[in-house]
Amino acid sequence: MERQVFHVEARFKGRVQGVGFRFQTLHVARGYEVAGTVQNLPDGDVLLHAEGAEREVSEFFDAVCCEMKAFIKDVEKKTFFAPACARGFRIIP
Repeated sequence: MERQVFHVEARFKGRVQGVGFRFQTLHVARGYEVAGTVQNLPDGDVLLHAEGAEREVSEFFDAVCCEMKAFIKDVEKKTFFAPACARGFRIIP
């Protein structure tokens, strides 16, 4: 059986594109043992997927929210356990 890891999928709403959100998220990710992606969506939102140990992912998510709070109006977040599917953390263009 594949090892289950903690996942966060979050959709950030607000003035989150054109303000360096993805690049700052990538920078924050370097301080945590997380894998995943961050990408701009056509409707102006930003989608974040992060996975790893529950504590690392939760602390990473909180750090992103704190770092970018001036631009975030709302966050739709879901968490779940599933097999790991990402390697490293990257921006999806």
